[in-house]
Amino acid sequence: MTARTIAGMAIARFPSIVIDCPDPGALARFYGAMLDWKVDVSSDWAEVRAEYGQCISFQQVDGYRLPEWPTQELPQQMHLDVIVDDLDVAEAAVLDLGATKHPHQPGSSFRVFLDPAGHPFCLCVN
Repeated sequence: MTARTIAGMAIARFPSIVIDCPDPGALARFYGAMLDWKVDVSSDWAEVRAEYGQCISFQQVDGYRLPEWPTQELPQQMHLDVIVDDLDVAEAAVLDLGATKHPHQPGSSFRVFLDPAGHPFCLCVN
């Protein structure tokens, strides 16, 4: 099967990332504060949106189980990498928002944290 597209035209645009979690509002407020994006919360769904349109959504999942990184006994399924200017300053800020620094730190140009629902994310300088 071959894709039928018009040269130079995408099939879709502005993909949205949806993250499973036990409390969508709490996770949206965490990422909204970290990214300085607008937060919109309903009963079982929440999202953060940049002024230019990019969106991350959070959906409530009953029986949610935290990922176990780096072992993958419960796979992380996804993680976000965000670019920062200063790792030390950004680390202090995300810890203040409720992130946890993971004890396993495999690199020097990035740091691994867990968001309030246990998803790994990385602060990266490049």
